[in-house]
Amino acid sequence: MLIYKIFRAPEWAELQKNGETAGAPIDLTDGYIHFSGADTVAKTAALYFADAENLILVAVESDGLSDLVWEESRGGALFPHLFRKLTMSDVSWHRPLLFVDGIHQFPADL
Repeated sequence: MLIYKIFRAPEWAELQKNGETAGAPIDLTDGYIHFSGADTVAKTAALYFADAENLILVAVESDGLSDLVWEESRGGALFPHLFRKLTMSDVSWHRPLLFVDGIHQFPADL
């Protein structure tokens, strides 16, 4: 199953440059990398990236991903949390997350 991480452009550039990342500032504070499922990623974008442009949507295959734990969070939904650095080799694909008329446009195939 694919899980999703939204990166700001500088965070994505860091991952590409270094080959790994401990995540965004919130991830560093919490001690794990926050991901969303296909059913929660749009709400995550609306809540935490409401006016942000130039975002990158990253998909990661969760099956067999070491140090991944699903934990209850917002509204009782389960969210995947990665308790290690994310590496470029973990990334299945990435795409720009378009921002049109104040709304993030997610790929239809999520």
